[in-house]
Amino acid sequence: MRLQNEIPDSFWSLFRSVNREIYIEALLCINEEYQYSNYFLTKEVCIQILNDMNARKRFELQREENDTEFDMLETPASRILNWLLKAGWLKRIEDYRTLVTNIVIPDYSAVFIDTFERLNSEDFEETNIYIQNVYATLFSFRNDPRANLSMLRTALVNTRRLNKALQDMLHNMDKFFSRLLEQNFYGDLLREHLDGYVEEIVNKKYHILKTSDNFYIYKNDIKQCLKEIRDDEEWIENVRARSKAMGDTGDDVLDLLELIERGFDDIEHRIANMDSEHTKYVRATVTRLNYLLSGESDTKGLVVQLLNRMSASPERTEEMIQMTGTKMNLSLLEILSEKSLYKRKKPRKDFISQMAPDETLEDLDREDVLKFNRIQVRYSKKQIEEFIEEHMENEIMDVSQMEITNEEDFEKLILAYDYSTRKNSRYMVLEEESGMVENGTYRYPALKFVRRSL
Repeated sequence: MRLQNEIPDSFWSLFRSVNREIYIEALLCINEEYQYSNYFLTKEVCIQILNDMNARKRFELQREENDTEFDMLETPASRILNWLLKAGWLKRIEDYRTLVTNIVIPDYSAVFIDTFERLNSEDFEETNIYIQNVYATLFSFRNDPRANLSMLRTALVNTRRLNKALQDMLHNMDKFFSRLLEQNFYGDLLREHLDGYVEEIVNKKYHILKTSDNFYIYKNDIKQCLKEIRDDEEWIENVRARSKAMGDTGDDVLDLLELIERGFDDIEHRIANMDSEHTKYVRATVTRLNYLLSGESDTKGLVVQLLNRMSASPERTEEMIQMTGTKMNLSLLEILSEKSLYKRKKPRKDFISQMAPDETLEDLDREDVLKFNRIQVRYSKKQIEEFIEEHMENEIMDVSQMEITNEEDFEKLILAYDYSTRKNSRYMVLEEESGMVENGTYRYPALKFVRRSL
């Protein structure tokens, strides 16, 4: 019988209850102890667990619609347990031999509690479905004389789950872009990048796909294994006969192999998309840092601020434009250029006539390069390394012990962090809770730089 048919109607009232957060927390606490007690808890133990939970978090339990005056006289732990029993989330079993009331979790309830744990856990990652699992299953299927279609289905399930995990990672990238744009201060932006994106995506997910669980290490071997299975018709017939003898006639070997191959193609495409999104995010972070650093001194940054203020007050747009015209020269080449925003499309004949060999462009001099990129090339790599070495004590540059008093040191600090994130950098930043340093007009995270082990 399907589990859905066993669910009582009162079961769904949890999601409409005013105390649903408390009930969900109670279920998680009971389930945690449930697993360590051989999946059997007495009523007294459940009451003690809920009392401990209430002592830690001090919940304010509100009255339910069907609560009676007698129910309101009960302790919060007893009220929670009684409600979960009435709703069908927990089940009471009377042991008349020992005169003990036991509390168990029904199968359908266990499915939802597992979902609550997955939603409530920050460390839960679907990337634990490694590509090695698929590789090991297919290798066993190919070389085990007892192989049957169940092993091939397991490989297909893992392939689909890994595909879904990668797709979820890809879909969740937009929240990091939105959080990036919400930061209006460079310190908050660095903290968001280190504690948010680097911790949640790079270290826990993206790093795995590029190192220990590198898809491309196993890709060719898996493809070769699938090809060998497909070409060995005699072996396929033996697997079919063995599966038929076991009563397994649902799927065909070749159909399952085709689905696995298609899943691997999808994995490759999604990893390529993840690479693209990762590059876009890193570029957006650097661009946002540059904007926050030069937003009040750079002409383009001032124009952006002006446009933002105009969009916030559309009724004063004309007034702002007139006031700006009297104070600011809007005809500067940094604001307006000879390239128009829209160019009329020319006929195909003119387009073909303009096709000519590419002209050799002249090398830009130092002033032109500085104009294109003011911050990145203001200080060389050697100057940044000298800045770090100058402030190192005991092989550690502790930013909290430094005194940043001028624009030059502040920009070098930001570029030192940018330099430490590169692969060929001689230094790295320790990932730990560092707090913030407020030094007059400057505010920045208390980072610690150390030499990278080569």
